Amino acid sequence: MMTTYLPQYALATVPRYTSYPPATQFHSGVGESVYRDWLGAIGLQDTLSLYVHIPFCQTLCWYCGCHTSVPNSNERVLNYVETLKLEIARVGACVSSSAKVVQVHFGGGTPNFLPPKILAAIIETLMEQFNFDPGAEISVEADPRSLSKEHISTLAGYARVRVSLGVQDVSPDVQKLINRIQPFEEVQGVVEQLRAAGVEGINMDLMYGLPGQSVAHVRKSASMCAALEPDRFAVFGYAHVPWFKKHQRAIDESRLAGGQERLDQAEAARATLIGFGYAPIGIDHFAKPGDSLFKAHSEGRLRRNFQGYTVDPASALIGFGASSIGSFQAGYIQNEPHLGKYRDALKSGGLPVARGVVVSQSERRARAVIERLMCNYEVDLQQVADEENCEISVFLPAISNLEPLCSDGIVEVELPVVRATPKGRPYIRNIAACFDEHYGESEQRYSRVV
Repeated sequence: MMTTYLPQYALATVPRYTSYPPATQFHSGVGESVYRDWLGAIGLQDTLSLYVHIPFCQTLCWYCGCHTSVPNSNERVLNYVETLKLEIARVGACVSSSAKVVQVHFGGGTPNFLPPKILAAIIETLMEQFNFDPGAEISVEADPRSLSKEHISTLAGYARVRVSLGVQDVSPDVQKLINRIQPFEEVQGVVEQLRAAGVEGINMDLMYGLPGQSVAHVRKSASMCAALEPDRFAVFGYAHVPWFKKHQRAIDESRLAGGQERLDQAEAARATLIGFGYAPIGIDHFAKPGDSLFKAHSEGRLRRNFQGYTVDPASALIGFGASSIGSFQAGYIQNEPHLGKYRDALKSGGLPVARGVVVSQSERRARAVIERLMCNYEVDLQQVADEENCEISVFLPAISNLEPLCSDGIVEVELPVVRATPKGRPYIRNIAACFDEHYGESEQRYSRVV
């Protein structure tokens, strides 16, 4: 089914809702003492997810929205790694040794910027400080251009490993415009090496809306990558935010697609991947039937966090490294993004907390509703009300906010169920925003919906 372009929704700037409240609500009033309390409250039966941020790349891709840089010395990288290990040890001492780690995710930046031995040393430090479940999965984002055979053999030595390869687009003309020259043969070779080493989980990231990109480019990238048969795809729309990421000013804005073209590109990726047998999961993921993400979606267990859609069942997510974010039932904590300040906080005996937010009762209810909408395209408000020990009437203001969207045919309200229509699925973030008590209260600029 072709999606309908509705500019009033497609061009709106809305949070991606990988958390609620979104990170724009974080503030410096939530600091180290609160974080220590949350770490200490992790129970004996709780499960943990760990996120490790590596803020370095060999070169800077102009589309990038991540917290990363190109280091000017090896010493800077080694100092960061030693500080990271110190943080892991200090946080580990605050957490019950009975809480089990079920998921580890290395993000960046480029985690495989680190030499294999150093990457392994970080993993070993985590295993020394935390109680790992035997089935815990280690997931690593990787740049195929620098993923060596040594990296692959090192990662393959762990029981359950998933590698997410950044591809974005396979065409040289687009790659030149984003400062990421990456021959497809390199990607193909890495996939073959991963499989030969016994790495079972392989993901790929693609993008649409890049400068110079067309529907044909997107279709070609999706087709060529799908032929390699990875387990999952994430297909993200390029977010042009040069006021936030200054290196994006290197991108020629005249080469960026308009709203209808972006929607056409997203639809081309979707149709192509479905044609190769992948099932759509949420707003931007695709998985093979039989993959754990597909199973979680089918069984209503899909979750959403800062890494996107996940099967991660953990009670809490602990972030390590500069700018990383931790997620708890009580709220969110973000580390200091500045590498010097991050290091100084740890060297002085503290934890490198920069800001955070305590989730209020009303925000907790909204968080439950928004996550289910983002994962399932529908939510049973009575079920959420029962879980949160409140009356369904607390959602009446949000239901009122939905009225224009109902009139435009993108959402149906048949209380207690709120459901995106097929026409409305590309605009699920707009629907979710109706339950966001903070949306529209500030001048904060977000990425466009499409």
